[in-house]
Parts: sequence; structure tokens; C-alpha cells
Amino acid sequence: MCGIVGYVGKNQAPSILIDGLNKLEYRGYDSAGIAVHDGQNINILKTKGRLSNLIKLVIENPLTGTLGIGHTRWATHGAPSDVNSHPHMSEDHVIAVVHNGIIENYMEIKAELLEKGYHFISETDTETIAHLIDCYYRDGFSFEDAVFKAVSRLEGAYALSIICRDCPGTLIAVRKGAPLVIGKGEGENFIASDIPALLNYTREVYFLEDNEIAVLTENSITIYDKDKNVVNRDIYHVTWDIEAAEKSGYAHFMLKEIHEQPKIVRETILKRVPENGDGIVLDNIKLDKQELDNIDRIYVVACGTAYYAGLIGKHLIEKICRIPVISEVASEFRYMDPILDERTLLIVVSQSGETADTLEALRIAKRNGARVLAIVNAVGSSIAREADDVFYILAGPEIAVASTKAYSAQVAAMYILTCHIALAVGKMTEEEFKAIRDELYTLPSKIELILQKENVEKKLAEKYKDVRNVFFIGRGLDYLVSQEGSLKLKEIAYLHSEAYAAGELKHGPIAMIDENTLVVAIAAQEELIEKTINNIKEVKARGAKTMAIAMKGNTKIAEVADDVIYIPRTMGILAPVLANIPNQLFAYYMALSLGTDIDKPRNLAKSVTVE
Repeated sequence: MCGIVGYVGKNQAPSILIDGLNKLEYRGYDSAGIAVHDGQNINILKTKGRLSNLIKLVIENPLTGTLGIGHTRWATHGAPSDVNSHPHMSEDHVIAVVHNGIIENYMEIKAELLEKGYHFISETDTETIAHLIDCYYRDGFSFEDAVFKAVSRLEGAYALSIICRDCPGTLIAVRKGAPLVIGKGEGENFIASDIPALLNYTREVYFLEDNEIAVLTENSITIYDKDKNVVNRDIYHVTWDIEAAEKSGYAHFMLKEIHEQPKIVRETILKRVPENGDGIVLDNIKLDKQELDNIDRIYVVACGTAYYAGLIGKHLIEKICRIPVISEVASEFRYMDPILDERTLLIVVSQSGETADTLEALRIAKRNGARVLAIVNAVGSSIAREADDVFYILAGPEIAVASTKAYSAQVAAMYILTCHIALAVGKMTEEEFKAIRDELYTLPSKIELILQKENVEKKLAEKYKDVRNVFFIGRGLDYLVSQEGSLKLKEIAYLHSEAYAAGELKHGPIAMIDENTLVVAIAAQEELIEKTINNIKEVKARGAKTMAIAMKGNTKIAEVADDVIYIPRTMGILAPVLANIPNQLFAYYMALSLGTDIDKPRNLAKSVTVE
């Protein structure tokens, strides 16, 4: 959840660390800090609040040095405060640490260190790491060996960057269950939680694996396993540009990423269903009829927005392929004792490829012999490396905390995967596939048409910005779209919002309806339109304001809803891709009207790498 950076080289570290943190602030932003070695001592500046507070502090109190570490925080242990901010140091200022993750056994280690006379000033688990390394260092171990000894004691998930006062040219990085990337430069080397922090300096990166420790100097990078055996690792060349992680003139990353969706959906579709090709291309994913005949059940597992994309996948696979699918949130899946064996296919969905609960679900499935297919965005991520098969959506860096373009690409991936399975098991004819394929090709231009009319959502947001409660309703696929729409409004506008299957309103939730309630009805499944219209009438009778999202040409819905946003006509099964775009725009403009921090909503972070 937090962002960490590190630098060792010939250049001044502070500006490089600040630049890297700026690229990682989406990972956490309730405090920030840097530690810089000046050749004799480690000096720290850290503060509660946004990175801008740290920048001001650095300007007022300049640091110098060519070795340093930095951190931007999403709080887990201890409220945001100056003292709880990272980096954390040992009492004698010998060891400095920044940390992403959670140390599950820190209380046990802390009690041991207290008995040895160590004092703690913060509420964090991270301070325990600094003192523990210091303890081994005092016992005569080298800096490297002290880190190895300390890490062997830690339980949980973590990425660490560590420097030592007595080693002014050495930076150590540790990874277990939290992302960490090493950047290889000329006479300088870097570490970061994510690639965007490195792109101003290098495109050559190594991805650390779990339980690996890297020792960096300005001219060397050595990667070890937990037993201190040297690991040989292929370098990865980053091909996308830094501009992909910039706002490019948009007011917010979220708005930029909403507008990138036509391009992203087009590329996702054409890479797998080429216009001049024959059928579906899944690269090295091998799911032919023989293998699918050996699958008894499919699970789709994810968290948050990715979970709602997975729900659409479940619906499609069951409806078209006639294979039973169980969809679960990853945080519950791991505790359910699910039925998993070699006849199980687990599909996991994650933008970052580092989502802790999803990663653990993958590992549970593999331990029980199941096959795992991952739909991910981040190349080289933990989930991508550990899955049996990977469907990369290649949406580029998604910086806004609220996911938009990754969701649309994930849903597009679900269509492609469903068609592939249906063709393989004989549940779809070539003619049926071609009809869906040809309509898939039209989706990007139809998304563009919706985006061209975004003033509609802007005006409606201004109209409804004073409502207290928002209910999203829908039936079938529309209900699945409503769940993602409700989540977006909660995430960035901080409005109380709930999504319900429209037919369930009368079973309790309708008691909450009053004149301060807006009901958003997703009505793109036209075979169910009459029933949805009846639900709109029911809530209007209780005083609710109503807004609908429907296909162009549907006049019936306009007779009952106060406002209607129309999307271009398409096949009902493909409507979720289009119907969700107005939801995104409405949430964005509601947040803009209410003055919230759209790209960095409170209490949230982009990549959830803790359980």
C-alpha cells in the first residue's frame, strides 16, 4: 500500500527520492519522509500529510548525500503523524528503514527488544525492524548479515529498503509479498515499489521475487535468496513511456484514464482477436477442449473493482459456456475451505498483480492442485509470475486510485476468454462468435461517443450533488454494472451509496428511500426493461429522484425517470462496457462538485498489498 524508493550513486539523492515519491503517491499519502546519508550520518526529514508538506520541509532544511531512501505512507499501524511517518531509525541512528506491508509478529519481537533495553517512540511495526537489525549489528554481524538475520525472524508481508550509517555506499532491499523493483543505471542504482518511479532514470529493471534480498552499490546489484545464495535474474526492459504516467493536460489522472478507455479496449480486443486473423489468439495460454473437459468447476476470485469485472466473467461463462462458476471476494475465499483440486480452474483478476488477498487465494489453489489463470495489468507482478497462465490486459500505468481503464480492459478480457472457452467446448458456433467479434470491434468507437457527451454527466452531477444517499439498481448484467458504479461514487465522492438487484428493493432497502435519495437505474438489458421501469416507479412513489442509463432509442424509460443518459446500442451481453462509462463520469463530476481529492481519496491506496 505504501510507496518506497531508494537510491545509491554519484548524484544527490534527495531530488531523486522526491521525484520517485511523487510518482508513487497514489500508493499512500497520509505522510512522507526521506533519509539521506551525508557520508558520515543519516539525516531524516519526515512529516504528516501529503508529499507537498515534505517538499516544503526539504526546501527549508536541505539534505545532501548520494545514498537515501524515501517513503509515502498508507497507515496500518498508528495514526498518521510525524512520529509514525517513515523512515524509522534505530535508537543510535545507525539503521534506517522504510517499509511497505505488515509485520504480523512485531509485538513478540518488540517485547524481546524492550527486555534488551530498546525504546520505542512510534506505534508502528516498522520501528521494530530497525531495532532488530540494529540488535544483530551490535552483536557483531555485518550490515548485510544483520539484515538476513532480522528478516528470517519476520512474519507477514513486506518490502524493505534499508541503509546503515557505517556503510555509506550500500543500499539493501528486501521483498516478501509486497512489490519491489530494482532499477539498473550507469554508476547509480535504484529501488522502488513500482516502475513509474524509475522511468526518469532507467528502463532496465529487475523484479525481486519473494524472500529475496538485494544489495546495491553505485556499480553493482547482487540478488540473494533467503539462504544467501546468489540469484541470477534476467533484466526487463520497460517499453512504455513516462508520459503514460503523466496527466497530459487533464485535471486529474482519473479523467485522463477514463478518456484512455477507447484506446485500451481497442488494444485489448485487437491483440487477442485480430481483425485480419483467424479466431482468438491467447499467446501461451493453453485451454483447449481436452483440458477444459477435465475442469469440473471454475472460481473467479478478486477484490474491489476487479471483483466486479470478475462477476461479469462469471455471468458470461455460465450463460454462454454453460459451465458452473463460483465468484468470491479474495479476502473471504481463503477462509472458506473451498473445494479445490486438479479439476478446478481458478481465474484471478488484479490490476496491480500484487493484491495480497488475491495472491494468497492463488497460492491456496495451487497448493491444492488447481490450475490458475490470471488476468492482470502489471507485467512481472507476483500474481503474473505465480499463475499457470497470464492474460495481460496491458492497460498501461493506472495512477488514479479509483480504477477505470483497467476495469474496462478486464471486462473486455472476460468477453474474449468466454468466447474462447465457448468455442472450445462447442457452446458457440463460428457464426455466433463472428457476430460477437464484429460487435466487440465497435465498442471503442461507441465509448468515444459517450465521452464526447460528458457534459451530460457533469450537469447531472451538479443537479444531484446535494443528495444524501444514492442507490444503484439493475437486473442481470445491469446489476453487476450497478455494483461497480456504486463503488466509484463511494470511493471518490464519499457519498453513501449502495447497489441492489432491482427486485430486492422491496425486501428491505426501500425503507431507506426518501426525497434525499437518488436512485440510479442501469437499464441496458432490454429484455428486462419493463421490470426495471416498475422499480423506478416504486422508488419515485416514495419520493426518490431517479436517473437511468439506457440504450439509445429507448423512449419508455424517459417516461418514468427524471433523467436519462443514453449509450449507443449494442448487444445486451456487451452493454456493461458501455453502461459503466456514464457511471465513471458521474462519479468523477460528483466528486469534482463536492471538492474531494479525486485521484487520492481519503483512506484508500492503489495497490492493496496488506490483508
